[in-house]
Amino acid sequence: MTLRLDERDAARLAGDEGPAVALAMRVVTRVAEAMEALIRENEVLKERLRALEEENARLKEAEGELKRAVVAAERIARELKAQAEREAELLRKEAQAAKERLLQEAAQELKRLRAEIERARQEKALFLGQVRALFEGYLEALKRLEKTP
Repeated sequence: MTLRLDERDAARLAGDEGPAVALAMRVVTRVAEAMEALIRENEVLKERLRALEEENARLKEAEGELKRAVVAAERIARELKAQAEREAELLRKEAQAAKERLLQEAAQELKRLRAEIERARQEKALFLGQVRALFEGYLEALKRLEKTP
């Protein structure tokens, strides 16, 4: 917007009507120049405001996307944690079952070995008893042979 004088006012001010008119003309010219500068500055500021509003809208959209990404990442992290906990619990149960199975097998092997040791002791005692009886029989036979002339 430009401040312009109509023809009548311009003609009046162009004439030599004294120093007051010349001063008024200078003031009006300065006001017009100042108004034009303010209008240009206002247009620049409006353009800057529009650019900033666009940037703000873009940043808000990016913030929304970032928030959605964070929420999704947190959800995925919770799901992964829950899955890991389930897998850890399954592994713990499998390890517990394997431990119990090994303990049971070891107890059965220990029982078998104890029975085998007991059987070996009994066989040893039987063998020693038989050898003793055999030797005692031989000893008895020797004693009888010694008594015979």
